[in-house]
Amino acid sequence: MNKYSRDVLYSLLESKYKAYNTKDFIAFDPVCIPHRFSKKEDIEIMGFIASILAWGQRKTIINKCSELIERMDGAPHQFILHHQDTDLKQLEGFVHRTFNDTDLLYFIFILKEMYTEFSSMEDVFMQGMNKKSENVEGGLIAFRNYFFSFEHPTRTLKHISSPEKKSACKRLNMFLRWMVRQDKKGVDFGIWTKIQPAQLICPCDVHVDRIARQLGLITRTQTDWKTAVELTNNLKKLDPKDPVKYDFALFGMGVIEGMI
Repeated sequence: MNKYSRDVLYSLLESKYKAYNTKDFIAFDPVCIPHRFSKKEDIEIMGFIASILAWGQRKTIINKCSELIERMDGAPHQFILHHQDTDLKQLEGFVHRTFNDTDLLYFIFILKEMYTEFSSMEDVFMQGMNKKSENVEGGLIAFRNYFFSFEHPTRTLKHISSPEKKSACKRLNMFLRWMVRQDKKGVDFGIWTKIQPAQLICPCDVHVDRIARQLGLITRTQTDWKTAVELTNNLKKLDPKDPVKYDFALFGMGVIEGMI
């Protein structure tokens, strides 16, 4: 982290974090999907699904998630726990890029198993980590292992990433940011308390990756799990307790062309 001084980086990223971490950000981002709900389980479920479907144009992602909510009668947790086999016909034909109704039906099945066994999705991640863990790596691995611990379509494996596969786990890290961070700014929910904000790993999408490299926060040539950890560890030098808050700054700077 020697391209810019710590003071310069801190001043820049703090100002951009404050500028972009506002409720105005919600409407045009997939995080608006879980914000439609007040029930914790609905927030978790649609936060998770919105993060998994978060590739492509944001408007399309939001529209597809809205469609899915309608197909689940506007009550995802209720639908998942209490649907009949005939209700699953409502999900037939759903598709977003490479995610189709075969994947969706397995998601519905495993989420029902999950909420039958656990009170919160957070507890699945906690099977692989604790409050002393350096970061969420073990939690991400445990989550994927549980997710595919039942008979599953091979094609669905690609939709849940893992550090074991060297993935940067962008979508799951974004989901965890939404659930864990607690700054009361109105964007992130902060409804999970077992995973600590300091344990989060920064979601490393194309915009964040580009800006982080320009700022000298990333030196690795590829974008993988180690890269996401490198970025986060450098952000921890600016805020050790809540490094991933700077995701707002990096993403916001990245989507505005010519910022840097």
